[in-house]
Amino acid sequence: MRYAYLVPAGLLLLGILAIPLLVGLASGASELGQVFEDTDFGKAALTTLWFAVATVVLELILGLLFALLLHQTFRLRGLARALALVPWALPTAVMAMSWKWIFDPTAGVVNNLLGTSITWLAQPQPAFWAIVIADVWKTTPFVMIILLAGLQSIPRDLYEALNIDGGGPVRRFFWVTLPLLRPAIALALTFRLIHAFGIFDLVYVMTGGQADTETLALFIYKVIVKFDDPARGAALTLVTAAGIFLFAVVAGALARGRARA
Repeated sequence: MRYAYLVPAGLLLLGILAIPLLVGLASGASELGQVFEDTDFGKAALTTLWFAVATVVLELILGLLFALLLHQTFRLRGLARALALVPWALPTAVMAMSWKWIFDPTAGVVNNLLGTSITWLAQPQPAFWAIVIADVWKTTPFVMIILLAGLQSIPRDLYEALNIDGGGPVRRFFWVTLPLLRPAIALALTFRLIHAFGIFDLVYVMTGGQADTETLALFIYKVIVKFDDPARGAALTLVTAAGIFLFAVVAGALARGRARA
């Protein structure tokens, strides 16, 4: 058979994706109609949406700035690139424990530096921005490395031609760099949206979902594990997965569409 070598991979995907999906559909079908009437689910969805928007926007901006900086030629550039990836290489749970200590109201570095006594992880607004800051610190290097790869694929001839025409740094960025970097931006945007909408471990360690920081993944975990309601959890999981997939596809398509324009 011509495509016989694809059979093992197909069976693996069937076992990992298709079978759990069918089981989830079977067990959660009766609960699907009640998902959209669940106010707690709606609140968790809104929190997750705001978290995804805040983190992804900040990470794209900072990732682009760091990528542009590390794309330049300077001494010890290799070491700088390696150090920039350290936050991404750290286990999320370990990193989250560090940030939890940083935002501790009594022994935390933030309050000591600011001279305040804010209970960062116990109040809705401070807690939200605390987890956003932690996630941005953790995941910006991932965005940076994708954009850096995109920068390295841009032909230098285009910059040289623009220099001959008298184009400065601003024109080089908006006329050459940004248009040719949009496929890489679309890739980073898609991956980061999927990850941000499914965030669990960082929030679980830092706040446990308290102070209005309960995300969709935490809410589903609570329904399945604490409330022992797997049917409702399956329905919530299916709706969440469909929403994440749709959101990521639309965002990626819009970015790729602009790249072709």
